[in-house]
Amino acid sequence: MDYEKITATLRALALEAGAEIMTVYEGPDFEVKSKSDSSPVTEADERADALIAAGLAAAFPEIPVVTEEQSESHAIAADVFFLVDPLDGTKEFIQRRGDFTVNIALIEKGVPTRGVVYAPAKGRLFYTDAKGRSVEEAGPHRVDTTGETSALKVSVPDPDGLVVVASKSHRDQATDDYIARYPVSDFRSAGSSLKFCLVAAGEADLYPRLGRTMEWDTAAGQAVLLGAGGKVVRFDDLKPLGYGKGGFENPFFIAYVPGVKLAEAS
Repeated sequence: MDYEKITATLRALALEAGAEIMTVYEGPDFEVKSKSDSSPVTEADERADALIAAGLAAAFPEIPVVTEEQSESHAIAADVFFLVDPLDGTKEFIQRRGDFTVNIALIEKGVPTRGVVYAPAKGRLFYTDAKGRSVEEAGPHRVDTTGETSALKVSVPDPDGLVVVASKSHRDQATDDYIARYPVSDFRSAGSSLKFCLVAAGEADLYPRLGRTMEWDTAAGQAVLLGAGGKVVRFDDLKPLGYGKGGFENPFFIAYVPGVKLAEAS
């Protein structure tokens, strides 16, 4: 596997897709349509998806691509594949709140080994390098020039006061009840896969998700967190959250840093 090429390609495609998204975001009002599952989709989702899918197919014709916006790709079953959410956080995008991301991941035997998360409205770019180590690249971001990067490393948590991050758009009572089992010193709210990246960057210790997600929502963020020394486990049995499941739907999960003693599921 040519990880140098994979890293460069995923980074470039995320930046190019982010530029397409921002063209729509900063333009006049855009149409919001509903997909078959009633979730929203915009021109930005579709433009970013077409760009990423075509770019991956051209660079790696031997590796299948599963993407949220192409339902026919959801029938793919492979040990190695790319997993794409071209615009994660569409609700944040529609409300022009900025917490949306481009997510592209490489899955190998159920594990997201490489990934990029780009938040174009916030100017934050996270990805795994060729060796699987996670970095954040300082802006301004250019496709043809790599900026200064800093290694990401998870925090050493204070057991008496954890920093918890949770969703802006998908908070519920079950999540709040679970968080209440921990000693929390600070709470941060973020949208899309940025929550994984905040944990990877040492800006939070714990991210529980007791709600529905799909694999394309989480794969790139999980790759970034794993590359920074973090962990992501299923809520029910604390086994690693894996990929390539039938239907691509995730169980509830917990993303956290080593040193956090997980509360028991109930």
